[in-house]
Amino acid sequence: MSDMQRSDTLHLDYTGEGISEAEVAATPWQQARRWVDEAVERSQAQADVPEPFALSVATVDAAGRPNVRTVLMRFFDERGPGFVTGTESTKGIEIAATGGIAAALTWPAMFRAIRFRGTAEELSREEVAGYFGSRPWASRISAWASRQSQPIEGRAGLEEAYARYAAQFPDRGNADDVPVPDFWGGYRVVCDEVEFWGGRRNRLHDRLVFSRVAPGSLDDAAAWSLSRRQP
Repeated sequence: MSDMQRSDTLHLDYTGEGISEAEVAATPWQQARRWVDEAVERSQAQADVPEPFALSVATVDAAGRPNVRTVLMRFFDERGPGFVTGTESTKGIEIAATGGIAAALTWPAMFRAIRFRGTAEELSREEVAGYFGSRPWASRISAWASRQSQPIEGRAGLEEAYARYAAQFPDRGNADDVPVPDFWGGYRVVCDEVEFWGGRRNRLHDRLVFSRVAPGSLDDAAAWSLSRRQP
């Protein structure tokens, strides 16, 4: 049996502090905000959390088969986490077809993760345009050059498209140098469930779950019920 086949070869006992009912915040927004802020602080102090906003996003296709990919969380408030993408990408097509979505922030070095489940809500054009204008010029050009998820023969075609749009929209140092593509937008996860996972020793991890019981934002305590799930 090879080392990669041995189930105990890469065993690591998690030494996180976990999370208890006594310390969890009153709302999923307050708890999520706390953990995100601590992940950002850790990323600035140590090299073991290189991208605290890395968000795994899962959707399903027409046959019910899941797709998961990692994006960056670019919006985060009481309405839910949000990200930007090509709306004609695979994720955009699947969101349009089903509306269902799940996402997760995972910080292995901190033995923490947050899981969000719910439906996807398209961001307003005002929100999208505001964020788009804050991106570096090169990133705005890339949004035009890449038709996300579409096949392409070799990298040369992608670089040629980048050069073409760079010439069309030269960098003059202004937020409106590059218009927002019609096929570019973003989504917010309108949550029905938010789970806080804390790794503990002996695989006795903590899983505290806020489940929606009424309409309201992530910061509306009356909209949520807290429960614990077995690991």
